[in-house]
Amino acid sequence: MLGFDRITFDPNIMGGRACVRGIRVTVALILNLVSNGMTTEQIIEDYPYLDPEDIRQALAYAAWLADESVYPLEQAAA
Repeated sequence: MLGFDRITFDPNIMGGRACVRGIRVTVALILNLVSNGMTTEQIIEDYPYLDPEDIRQALAYAAWLADESVYPLEQAAA
Protein backbone atom coordinates (compact mmCIF):
# COMPACT_ATOMS: atom_id res chain seq x y z
CA MET A 1 0.00 0.00 0.00
CA LEU A 2 2.70 2.41 -1.00
CA GLY A 3 1.93 6.08 -1.26
CA PHE A 4 -0.95 6.18 1.22
CA ASP A 5 0.83 7.86 4.11
CA ARG A 6 -2.35 9.66 5.22
CA ILE A 7 -4.54 6.56 5.37
CA THR A 8 -4.31 4.95 8.80
CA PHE A 9 -5.77 1.98 10.64
CA ASP A 10 -6.07 1.88 14.41
CA PRO A 11 -8.34 -0.58 16.21
CA ASN A 12 -9.02 2.12 18.82
CA ILE A 13 -10.23 4.68 16.26
CA MET A 14 -13.48 4.04 14.40
CA GLY A 15 -13.13 0.30 14.99
CA GLY A 16 -10.01 0.03 12.84
CA ARG A 17 -11.65 1.36 9.69
CA ALA A 18 -9.54 3.27 7.18
CA CYS A 19 -9.20 6.83 8.49
CA VAL A 20 -7.39 9.98 7.49
CA ARG A 21 -4.28 10.73 9.55
CA GLY A 22 -5.56 8.89 12.61
CA ILE A 23 -8.47 11.25 13.15
CA ARG A 24 -12.10 10.18 13.30
CA VAL A 25 -12.76 10.85 9.60
CA THR A 26 -13.12 7.65 7.60
CA VAL A 27 -12.29 7.13 3.97
CA ALA A 28 -15.91 5.96 3.60
CA LEU A 29 -17.20 9.32 4.85
CA ILE A 30 -15.08 11.20 2.31
CA LEU A 31 -16.25 8.90 -0.49
CA ASN A 32 -19.85 9.43 0.56
CA LEU A 33 -19.44 13.21 0.53
CA VAL A 34 -17.79 13.20 -2.91
CA SER A 35 -20.35 10.78 -4.35
CA ASN A 36 -23.11 13.10 -3.16
CA GLY A 37 -21.64 15.98 -5.12
CA MET A 38 -19.52 17.84 -2.59
CA THR A 39 -16.37 19.47 -3.90
CA THR A 40 -13.03 19.37 -2.12
CA GLU A 41 -13.56 22.98 -1.09
CA GLN A 42 -16.99 22.22 0.39
CA ILE A 43 -15.64 19.24 2.32
CA ILE A 44 -12.81 21.34 3.75
CA GLU A 45 -15.30 24.05 4.69
CA ASP A 46 -17.27 21.47 6.71
CA TYR A 47 -14.16 19.66 8.00
CA PRO A 48 -11.49 22.39 8.30
CA TYR A 49 -8.95 19.99 9.82
CA LEU A 50 -8.74 18.18 6.44
CA ASP A 51 -6.75 19.39 3.49
CA PRO A 52 -6.96 18.63 -0.24
CA GLU A 53 -4.28 15.93 -0.05
CA ASP A 54 -6.33 14.04 2.54
CA ILE A 55 -9.26 13.92 0.14
CA ARG A 56 -7.07 13.02 -2.83
CA GLN A 57 -5.51 10.13 -0.93
CA ALA A 58 -8.88 8.86 0.27
CA LEU A 59 -10.07 8.74 -3.34
CA ALA A 60 -6.83 7.11 -4.52
CA TYR A 61 -7.07 4.51 -1.75
CA ALA A 62 -10.63 3.66 -2.77
CA ALA A 63 -9.53 3.34 -6.40
CA TRP A 64 -6.70 1.04 -5.31
CA LEU A 65 -9.17 -1.14 -3.39
CA ALA A 66 -11.57 -1.27 -6.33
CA ASP A 67 -8.87 -2.27 -8.82
CA GLU A 68 -9.69 -5.80 -9.80
CA SER A 69 -8.64 -8.31 -12.35
CA VAL A 70 -11.00 -10.73 -14.04
CA TYR A 71 -9.71 -14.18 -14.87
CA PRO A 72 -12.11 -16.03 -17.16
CA LEU A 73 -12.64 -19.69 -16.34
CA GLU A 74 -11.53 -22.15 -18.97
CA GLN A 75 -14.43 -24.06 -20.53
CA ALA A 76 -14.29 -27.82 -19.97
CA ALA A 77 -14.18 -29.87 -23.15
CA ALA A 78 -17.59 -31.37 -23.93
